[in-house]
Order: sequence, then C-alpha cells, then structure tokens
Amino acid sequence: MQDHFTSNVSWEAESNERFLVDECIGPIVARWLRQFKHDVLSVYEEVRGLDDDMILQKAVVDNRILITDGKDFGKMIFREGKPHKGVILLRLEDERIASKIKVLGQLLEQYADQLAGSFVVATETTVRIAHSRSG
Repeated sequence: MQDHFTSNVSWEAESNERFLVDECIGPIVARWLRQFKHDVLSVYEEVRGLDDDMILQKAVVDNRILITDGKDFGKMIFREGKPHKGVILLRLEDERIASKIKVLGQLLEQYADQLAGSFVVATETTVRIAHSRSG
C-alpha cells in the first residue's frame, strides 16, 4: 500500500523534520512521512482523543510542526496568540489519503525550509505561508 502512495511523489527528505500528525490527517500519512526518516508523532496512533489545545501544546513542547485540517488552530494562533513551532493546515477538496500525501509531498519538496515557525495553508493548487510569532 505504501508504494502506491509514494509512486507519484519524487520528493526525498533533505532534512529530517519533526511532525505531529493530527488525528484527522490519519496514520497512513504519518507512516508515509516516516518512510522519509522524519520523526513523526501520530495523534491517532499514540495519543488519540487529545483536544486541540493539548495537541498544540504537545507540538510546542516536543518541537514539532503540526499537520492538521482543523481550522480552529488558526484562531488559536492568530487570535489567541498561542505559541507554535509551525502548522500545516490542509484545506483540500479531495480529502482522500492519496490527495493528502500528494499535497504534502509537493509542499515538502518546494517549501521545506519555510515550514518551521510558519503557519502554512495548503490546497491542491495554492500555498500560503504566514510567518507568525512562534513559541
């Protein structure tokens, strides 16, 4: 199954990032990231049921970039001023796993050096990067 998802992605990790993959993104995406030697904590696999505040706090404490599709994280960071180490917010029309992996692969290939400390919104066709104050 993993070969199916990686066959369309030519990206190879140049640096090993630390990610926290939200429950909504899923364990298959977490396993895909691990194939590229990233340090990945999957909420679904390891700390299922954490609320958003605890997820963001865990990402900060563990120095991880959060990957999510939860819009509430934008409010927490920009309105409430909560610290973060980087957030990738996937806003996809096609929320199937293959689409998530394709968008993440493209994002990592083109913007890997801009993810830490940034709030990134990625769709199938666009990427917006906000360099916000992080903790």
